Amino acid sequence: MTRALIVIDVQESFRARPLWETTSDLKIADRVNRLVRLARRSGDLVVWVLHSEPGSGDVFDPALGHVRLMEELERADGEPLIHKTSHNAFTTTNLRQLLTERGIRELTVCGIRTEQCVETTARLAGDFGYRVTVAIDATATNPIPHPDAPAGLSVAELLADPRTLSAEEVIRRTEYALAGRFATIATVDRLEAAAELQV
Repeated sequence: MTRALIVIDVQESFRARPLWETTSDLKIADRVNRLVRLARRSGDLVVWVLHSEPGSGDVFDPALGHVRLMEELERADGEPLIHKTSHNAFTTTNLRQLLTERGIRELTVCGIRTEQCVETTARLAGDFGYRVTVAIDATATNPIPHPDAPAGLSVAELLADPRTLSAEEVIRRTEYALAGRFATIATVDRLEAAAELQV
């Protein structure tokens, strides 16, 4: 086993936010489940990552009960579950140690949000020397307001602002930023097809 699937922040916290309705893929858990099944069939390690902000009083505060895997996902016995408090999955966790102890050199990364926790994890993993693949259609994100937009926009105001960056634009930008520098960009279909060829 030299490969691992890193599932980042596919958690109920996001569904508890009003912005969830604008998410690029409301059924992201379905594609993540396909990757998990693929990893398990291949004998790859599956690592589950949850974002936590203790004491924040918002949906990422564990005390409110939303910091848990989305209900469609099922973690198998022995699969690590780690909690992070930074954007990337390495800085505030023992992820690198866990991967090193198991001889992992290749990572497939998926999860929420594409340009935030997924991208920062992929960038750092690339700098650490891992061979990284981002399963781009097993990531999801939301529209991003313009930097000059007022704080606290409602969902309707966010979507009505012509300066808002759409979720699709955010994902495309992440593909351009990572490809050939920090990661290989692939789809779930492509990863499944590649696995079939190795059988």
